[in-house]
Amino acid sequence: MASSHSSSPVPQSNSSDAFFKKEMDATKRFRPVQSLPDVCPKEPTGDPSNLCDSPSLVVDQQRWTIYHSKVNLPAALNDPRLAKRESDFFTKTWGVDFVDTEVTPSFYLPQITKEHFALYQQEITPREKVHERCKNICTPKDTFDRTLLHTHDKSRTDLEQVPKIFMKPDFALEDSLTFNTVLPWSHFSTAGGKGNRDAASSKLLQEKLSHYLDIVEVNIAHQISLRSEAFFHAMTSQHELQDYLRKTSQAVKLLREKISKIDKVMCEGSLRVLRLSLTRNNCIKAYNKLKLMATVHQTQPTVQLLLSTSEFVGALDLIATTQEVLQQELQGIHSFRHLGSQLCELEKLIDKMMIAEFSTYARNDLNRPLEDDCQILEEERLVSLVFGLLKQRKLNFYEIYGDEMINTAKNIIKQCVVNTVSQIEEIDTEVVVKLADQMRMMNFPQWFDLLKNIFSKFTIFLKRIKATLNTIRSVVFLVLDKNQKNRDLEDTLQKNSAKESSVDTEVAYLTHEGMFISDAFGEGELPAGAADTTSQRNTSPNSEPCSSDSVSEPECTTDSSSSKEQTSSSVTPGGVEMMIGDDMKLTDLELVRLANNIQELLYNASDICHDRSVKFLMARAKDGFLEKLNSNEFVTLSRLMEGFILDTEQICGRKSMSLRGALQSQANRFVNRFHEERKTKLSLLLDNERWKQAEVPAEFQDLVDSVSDGRISLPEKKPAATEERRPAEFLIVEGQKYATVGTVLLLIRIILEYCQCVDNIPSITTDMLTRLSDLLKYFNSRSCQLVLGAGALQVVGLKTITTKNLALSSRCLQLIVHYIPIIRAHFEARLQPKQFSMLRHFDHITKDYHDHIAEISAKLVAIMDSLFDKLLSKYEVKAPVPSACFRNICKQMAKMHEAIYDLLPEEQTQMLFLRINASYKLHLKRQLAHLNVVNDGGPLNGLVTSDVAFYTGNLQALKGLNNLDLNMAEIWEQKR
Repeated sequence: MASSHSSSPVPQSNSSDAFFKKEMDATKRFRPVQSLPDVCPKEPTGDPSNLCDSPSLVVDQQRWTIYHSKVNLPAALNDPRLAKRESDFFTKTWGVDFVDTEVTPSFYLPQITKEHFALYQQEITPREKVHERCKNICTPKDTFDRTLLHTHDKSRTDLEQVPKIFMKPDFALEDSLTFNTVLPWSHFSTAGGKGNRDAASSKLLQEKLSHYLDIVEVNIAHQISLRSEAFFHAMTSQHELQDYLRKTSQAVKLLREKISKIDKVMCEGSLRVLRLSLTRNNCIKAYNKLKLMATVHQTQPTVQLLLSTSEFVGALDLIATTQEVLQQELQGIHSFRHLGSQLCELEKLIDKMMIAEFSTYARNDLNRPLEDDCQILEEERLVSLVFGLLKQRKLNFYEIYGDEMINTAKNIIKQCVVNTVSQIEEIDTEVVVKLADQMRMMNFPQWFDLLKNIFSKFTIFLKRIKATLNTIRSVVFLVLDKNQKNRDLEDTLQKNSAKESSVDTEVAYLTHEGMFISDAFGEGELPAGAADTTSQRNTSPNSEPCSSDSVSEPECTTDSSSSKEQTSSSVTPGGVEMMIGDDMKLTDLELVRLANNIQELLYNASDICHDRSVKFLMARAKDGFLEKLNSNEFVTLSRLMEGFILDTEQICGRKSMSLRGALQSQANRFVNRFHEERKTKLSLLLDNERWKQAEVPAEFQDLVDSVSDGRISLPEKKPAATEERRPAEFLIVEGQKYATVGTVLLLIRIILEYCQCVDNIPSITTDMLTRLSDLLKYFNSRSCQLVLGAGALQVVGLKTITTKNLALSSRCLQLIVHYIPIIRAHFEARLQPKQFSMLRHFDHITKDYHDHIAEISAKLVAIMDSLFDKLLSKYEVKAPVPSACFRNICKQMAKMHEAIYDLLPEEQTQMLFLRINASYKLHLKRQLAHLNVVNDGGPLNGLVTSDVAFYTGNLQALKGLNNLDLNMAEIWEQKR
């Protein structure tokens, strides 16, 4: 019965000096390395005679060997409890519990029927018939004597008469059952004879036995006769064989004597040297092993000492080195059977300690006083913690820092509010308990100083976070760089080993009692190739630990074991030097993802500061405080917030939109209030405007002068001079005089305030552009209603809208039109290219203003046109000359000139009087045609010519109109 376990062959020898060939089966030499097994390898004791493969309690406590066989094979097969042991093979082998079940047919094998053999039967049937014919024709060749066969059959028939019990190999009459079967007691008289019947029975039994004996003897004699020739040949050659055996025995004895002498002279000394050398190496290995065990025994106290000084990386390195030694060089040591699990638990404890330590570090780093310095708190401690956390693959440690940032940001605002409130005597903290209510009791300067303080604290807070996170990222990048260098080094080594492995040196090992004979030599005495091969075999991850029957070289000490972890020195940006080992089992993808998460944490810090600032602003804005700010206060607040936003973007490298959105929301509310206030103010000014020329104060002239170079900015208020500057009659703009009303002067200032607000708050440029367009349109439409539409008669109570009012309104509109291109350029410089389409509002406004100016000019012409129509319709050509009609016309023309000459430029005055003169000529021509006065040189023609000459002389005598071409010849109809 074959065993289900495999066991190592145990070499046996009759002499202690015999040599055996070492089995080099790879399956026995190598096995996968197990983690912390409880099986201890056999160590050499130094006495080669005691080294054998006998069972060992330490070695074989978990490995099955042939010595575990405790069941006799025949007893297992002849178990009387098995009911079918003689007939059923499976029950003999597998026991009575075996159930013969029907095997399910396989889906992969076809069902074979008789039809599959039909073709074969068709082919073989003719051949079978031919074979049968050949058998009948050819006589069989008998190679034996039929007579002998007949005799043999007869003897077998005779032997069958003998009972089977006599043929058993264990036949013995000492057995009572056998004796009773062969000689039944019924054939013997036990009571002194019963009669002739008993004697006959005994005699019959004796004859039967004699007959059996005769049959056996006859068969024996027959067998001897069959082999008589071989028997006599053996008898004759027996003496010759005895001579051969005697000579052979003498030769063997002589050979043994010679071998014994050769063994004593040539082998015993050499083998003794090998045994002693092997014993010495084993002693050295045992000594090194004990030293290593002593060093490992000190691991836990050393780890406790390192943890007391927060040297987590050193403790982890020591634990990793110790675990590697336990798995490779001290595998299966019984005294260290629990050390591996203890180190694992200690490693878990270090993980918790490092996380708690990092949490404490983050709390201390973020909650220390926010001074101007942004130095990293205990950089060496931080680098050590981060390196330890990376070593233990605790890649979510940055989340602890992120949670601490949120709490610290809340505390910064709370502490700033508490400090500010404590310095304000007007706020009674006993009456007003809540901090939010206390903050709302501050005025704008106090609250603004508080916000400024919070922003400065947040700026230092972000700089400190950035410095800490940069240090952490530098550690991550150093580990990433180390991984890259290790891969490059491994690629180089693989290329070199591929070249060197073309020549492979094989070393033959002789064995002595299960040991390599090459182990008798020192490592230095081995050939270089053999040493490399041995080292590679022992350090192979698939090789099994060294045992007493396969010792290749002295084992390493703790120093050599720890040197397997190659380390490299790296320096962080802060100047902290750290050692990076090769045991950092982190992939490049994990390290890059961690670096990105740390960078994202910096962005989150900026978002946290902005979110807390937004909540602070919203808490103050609940009672409409921010909406009530004047423009200067809001601009100051906006500049402070914009500066903080720019500072955070510069520190963190990414825009945070929460505070910017809150500022935009407040800016929109400010724009609405700003626009509504100025629109209301403009509406009130227009409703109270009497459309009379106003004096221009010096401050307005300074305001206009500040815009003369194309740059719009409100001039700073100058200190009150000793002599007050008198107001001017006209507003001088780029050398031109503008007569204006007070409303337009204030409107210009309002327009400049809009432009200045855009400079101060760039985010509201588009809203301000829209609101300013609405304001300009409102002024245009409202002034048109009041002047051209005569709305001022009811609103202000004017008696009439004079030509002077119209001319003054036109000049005011021209002043606004003069500034529209400047305003447009100002907004264009502050808009994004995609927002340039909004500038079309200024084009529409310019067109509306020009249309309004043209309507006013047309209105002035219409006034004179109606006057001409009224006066000339009554004109009669008669003496005296000049007529009363022409004197009235010249008088009205002089009044018109007097009203508009000081208000409008000379060019506009001339263009206006040309249009009035054209209307005059049209009406005069129509009246002359009605009176049938023609240019014939007659008396009537002379009278008309005199009146026209009077009109021309008076008109050209007006100031600025002396060079006006009146072309009065057009009053006469041309002759056809």
